Amino acid sequence: MFTTVGLPEEQRIELWESHNADALIGLRCRTLTAAVLEATEINVQLERVHLARVRGSSHVVERDLTMVRRRPAESVALFFSLAGEAFFYHDDGVRTVQPGQILMCDADRPFMRGFSLGLEELVLKLPHELFADVTGIDRLARPMVMNFAAGANSFAHTLARQVGAAARDQDANPADEQTLLELVAALAGKNRDSGLSSAHRAAALTYIDQHLSDPTLSAVQVAAAVGISTRHLSRVFARAGTTVPKHILGRRLERARLLLEKPAATSMTIAEVAHHCGFTSAAHFSHAFTTHFGERASDIRRGAVTARSLPLD
Repeated sequence: MFTTVGLPEEQRIELWESHNADALIGLRCRTLTAAVLEATEINVQLERVHLARVRGSSHVVERDLTMVRRRPAESVALFFSLAGEAFFYHDDGVRTVQPGQILMCDADRPFMRGFSLGLEELVLKLPHELFADVTGIDRLARPMVMNFAAGANSFAHTLARQVGAAARDQDANPADEQTLLELVAALAGKNRDSGLSSAHRAAALTYIDQHLSDPTLSAVQVAAAVGISTRHLSRVFARAGTTVPKHILGRRLERARLLLEKPAATSMTIAEVAHHCGFTSAAHFSHAFTTHFGERASDIRRGAVTARSLPLD
């Protein structure tokens, strides 16, 4: 992780520009006022793809033709806005990017970006040749802005969650590069039925985890959210050796166990835990829990109660 916080104030912009030129994309930076730049960047380099999380106070960055020629990125960049409205000035026009939106652009076409209220964003950068291979698009003619908030686009939402999980300073989850690439392909409009199993599965898993408490959750609902047929969804899960109903049941039971193990949740009854995790019957939940874990839900909860009551040393 690189941060300007604690660095000599007069050197912060220079060091921030130097870090980005080496680790991400070469940019010129300036603050909007006399305020000192405070910026932090987490960088994750996969085999062919680069990920980052960027936080910063208000500033403007510019990548002009001179910078492009001097430090070519030879890449397509996806910027996922998490906080702070941003403007993007490009020869194709001006766009405003709100939190919950992705900006996809060719990093070697000059641009300017401004963050008057500061920013937090995720970045995914992939080489031009790789982008063309996975999307079938030889050249990104103009910048694209799309939504990635839940319910807007399942592939965009899943991609943002996976990049975010991999590029965080604590408890980062390693990203699977092939899945990221398939998600980019789907996001760019590649035929959804053309060999994007990892992207379909990732989007389905994300949707399922976010809707586990819904007792009506079904394969039909998941397939509709991902934008594929239920038959194709079944094939995707079959390749992983399971089915949609089995996966949903397993995830509900795992979530229930985590909840039962928390001392803070000891005030909940077994029936309330079951309902919270999408079960309509406490008896069915108890039977499924014992079958799956070889332990009764009540025993797990009792252990949490005991742990809560133990005196601290």
